[in-house]
Amino acid sequence: MNGSPAAGPEPVRIGVLGCADIARRRVLPAFAADPGSRVVAVASRDGDRAREVADRYDCAAVTGYDRLLADPAVEAVYVPLPVALHADWIERALRAGKHVLGEKPLTGDVDSTRRLFELAAARGLVLAENFMFPRHPLHRRVRELLADGAIGELRSFTGEFAIPAPPPGDVRYDAALGGGALLDIAVNPLLAARFFLGPALTVCGARLRRHPVHGVDTGGAVLLAAPDGVTAQVVFGMEHAYRAGYELWGSAGRIRVERAYAPPADHCPVIRVERPQGVEELVLHPADQYLEAVRAFSQAGRQTRQAGQTRQTRDGRGVERTLRERHQERALTVARLVAEVRAADKAASSAAQHPVPSWDDPRGAL
Repeated sequence: MNGSPAAGPEPVRIGVLGCADIARRRVLPAFAADPGSRVVAVASRDGDRAREVADRYDCAAVTGYDRLLADPAVEAVYVPLPVALHADWIERALRAGKHVLGEKPLTGDVDSTRRLFELAAARGLVLAENFMFPRHPLHRRVRELLADGAIGELRSFTGEFAIPAPPPGDVRYDAALGGGALLDIAVNPLLAARFFLGPALTVCGARLRRHPVHGVDTGGAVLLAAPDGVTAQVVFGMEHAYRAGYELWGSAGRIRVERAYAPPADHCPVIRVERPQGVEELVLHPADQYLEAVRAFSQAGRQTRQAGQTRQTRDGRGVERTLRERHQERALTVARLVAEVRAADKAASSAAQHPVPSWDDPRGAL
């Protein structure tokens, strides 16, 4: 159930397209805890499933996504569908006049991502990509330590994110729905690398491991570089023991963070700073990154609505534009890096099939 409405603008009325695990476990509880949001409808192709989820939030159960988008009571929608369905349903939601919070990644390619943001801009709507971990103050504190010279000049970033194998039939094994570890998992440490090294990162090399039956990528490694020569390495997968951390290596020390991408709201993050004079562990207060992410979205929606009602269109456009443009740059960077990873893996696979003879190989002798 939602908390008491905040003073001021009425909560943004949220509709949810689909009953994905991330929606049920993380995002719907966050909307319920945000006084600026009110979940008014949950849609599924399966009416019974929609009803099961909707009953928990005392809201309407809707059979079919189009019916929810046609409901004038819904102001904004959250889209946690499989990645391959994002572009279509996000576009339909925008054309229906709804603000959209799309689960990460927003789409699987740069062109679709750019087109959706252009459509949102043309209609004055909020469009946000639901990467939650950047909302946690942990990462801002790490960036402050870097800026203060805690480990000297940054030389490299290493990010790891891997989970145990999903059960048979999981959507992540379905290539037609955008399955695989690259889109579901690797995008988190790739975004973390961008967070610390900047948006001009490029992929220097990559290799992906693919499932022998389903064909989706189940893991891999990526080498990236920033224009100033600082490098990043990302290792990811969905057939591994769990790990979710990153390390920043500088000229005078290291910073290490574990449980970096999906910590529970009661988790006290620890920043481990290693320097020649010793090791320091900085323990931070817990924070709910899921709540912070939906709160930023609902706030933009409320302020845009209020500005429109009072004819303060410039202020309203400024609110939605600020959030949308910030998410646009980030989403386009991640989509570009995903495309570069795929291209680098394809090139590496081709090279492996046509190796250059070594000097020790008689076939390579002059």
